[in-house]
Order: sequence, then C-alpha cells, then structure tokens
Amino acid sequence: METATSPEVASGSSLKVKEARPADAERPQASPQQGAGSPVPQLPSTIEEHPKIWLPRALRQTYIRKVGDTVNLLIPFQGKPKPRATWTCDGCALDASRVSVRNGERDSILFIREAQRADSGRYQLSVQLGELEATATIDILVIERPGPPQSVKLVDVWGSNAILEWTPPQDTGNVALLGYTVQKADTKSGLWFTVLERYHRTSCTVSNLIVGSSYTFRVFAENQCGLSETAPITADLAHIQKAATVYKTEGFAQRDFSEAPKFTQPLADCTTVTGYDTQLFCCVRASPKPKIIWLKNKIDIQGNPKYRALTHLGICSLEIRKPGPFDGGIYTCKAVNPLGEASVDCRVDVKAPH
Repeated sequence: METATSPEVASGSSLKVKEARPADAERPQASPQQGAGSPVPQLPSTIEEHPKIWLPRALRQTYIRKVGDTVNLLIPFQGKPKPRATWTCDGCALDASRVSVRNGERDSILFIREAQRADSGRYQLSVQLGELEATATIDILVIERPGPPQSVKLVDVWGSNAILEWTPPQDTGNVALLGYTVQKADTKSGLWFTVLERYHRTSCTVSNLIVGSSYTFRVFAENQCGLSETAPITADLAHIQKAATVYKTEGFAQRDFSEAPKFTQPLADCTTVTGYDTQLFCCVRASPKPKIIWLKNKIDIQGNPKYRALTHLGICSLEIRKPGPFDGGIYTCKAVNPLGEASVDCRVDVKAPH
C-alpha cells in the first residue's frame, strides 16, 4: 500500500528507513524457571505483529511544496497491538500551532494547512511497540519564487550587439535557481521580447539588434516556482548606430566595352507561300548601338510599306507582309557603328499555293 495526498516530487534526495528490531526479539522468552536476575529482557507476550512503516514511493525523495500550499501526508504502518506513533522535525518536537498529527490504528497523518518556508526540514515518524521500533524519514522542502537579480547594467555596445552583466538575487526562494531570463525592448514599441531562457551565466551578449533602434534590457531569476515577480532594468540605452560607409573611388580601371558589330545569330533561308506574312530574324552585338539596314537583292528597302523592320535588345526582325511571287530573293541585314560594320544574308523563296 502506497498512498500520499497531493505529492510533489523532486529528485536528488533519498529516503532512509530504519527498522530497529533488537536481537533480543528473536530469542525465545525466558522460562518460568529463569531467575529475576536473568539478562534476557522480557517482551510483552501479547505482541502479534511487529511494527513496520510502509512509506509511499512519492515520499522516498524530497517532498516539495510551494509557500501557501497544504501538506497532507498519510503514512501507513503495521503493528499489533496498536503501536505508539510520534513525529519529530530535525530531531525536535513539532510546533503544534502549525503542524497537526492524527494517529489511527493503521496510519498516521501529518497536516500543515498553509506551508511556510520555516516548515522545511527532515521529519521522522517513529512507531514503537514495546522494545521494538520502526522509523521513516521524510524530507520536506517549502519553496517560493526567487527574488530579482540585484542589478543589471549595459557594459558595451558594438555593431548590432549589446553586452550585459548582472548580479545574482539575494533570495533564491529556498531552492537552486534554474537560470535567468533575459528580455529586450526597443524604445519605439516598448514591447518586451525574450532573447534568452534558463541562461546560467551572469553575463551575456544580445545579438541581431536592429540598426537605428535603441534598446533597454531586463533580467528575471527563475526557479521551480517560476520567474521572479520583478526584474531590474538597465539604466542606459543601447543605441545601435549605422556604420559609416566608406566608398573607394581609386583603383578602378575603366573597362572599354566598345565593340564593332558582330552577328551572333545569322539569318536562315526560308520558303513561304504567297499571301502569308513571313518574318526573318537575326541577332547582333555591338557597342555603341549599331544602325540596322535591310536590303533586298542589295537594294535598300527602308521606308517600303511592304516591310516592317524592328530591333530590340540586339534582336533584328523583318516582316514581309503578304509576299507575292516577286518578293523572293536575297535579303541582307547590315549593322553599322563607328567601329565597323557586319552583315548576314539569306534566301527567301515564295511559292504559289497548291
């Protein structure tokens, strides 16, 4: 049987259970012929069950409660006839004004209505029956939120980073700290954002701050009960300055991109049908931008409404509108700029429809 009311368990402590069973209890009782001066002690002949304590598993390690919580421990035991059960705390009698005890036939209840940190200690239950005794020890720890760190200061600001330092709190809440929570807030929004949680050191670097913003910082202490109720705030603002940009104007060698015309894609011969629009394409590269001239059988066709010439991003096109039998021949695209000229040709055949 293992029972406990509202247990809260914390690891790291072990329970020591001691059962005192004198060797004399194992010996047979003295016979009526033995004298009164016999060294063998006499045990009550009515003991039917030796005393023993059944300690619940949850109480075999430190039993942790928060300040204001109720402590209600039920510890079963055995012994017949009914043994005498007594409680002590750190070897002293209990404070009856704070701790209540109820002993039954088969269990003992320890009750504290509103636990305080002063109630922490090593409690021992002793069950006695004649010369026989069984004991069990329970470690009770009452904790609360820690106090805030004593101070926090801004040590340095460089680039988009800020370095902080703080001092530990004077009161850890009767339990070891789990760490610190660091928060930042920019002066524009005033909203707090967490940047570090359960951080164990007392200094840190906050990175990735926004250029042009100013920040304040605060630090909370944390234990098993939670964060400290308040947090110190840095007195100085961290101003994240925009780094000065240095432009280098020397050491650049101007590159000459001038280039004579050069066709990267030539015209292709084609065959078309009378009455169907036809387009010719080619690609040219040149700097400065070249002048494009279209020729048919070496005759300039610029301005002829039958043709439509376009040039865009080095792509040259010529549209022949509704070609007739006499529109076939050799078409030439010529590109000219101050550095030179280049040209490409193709043959266009116009056939009658079948």
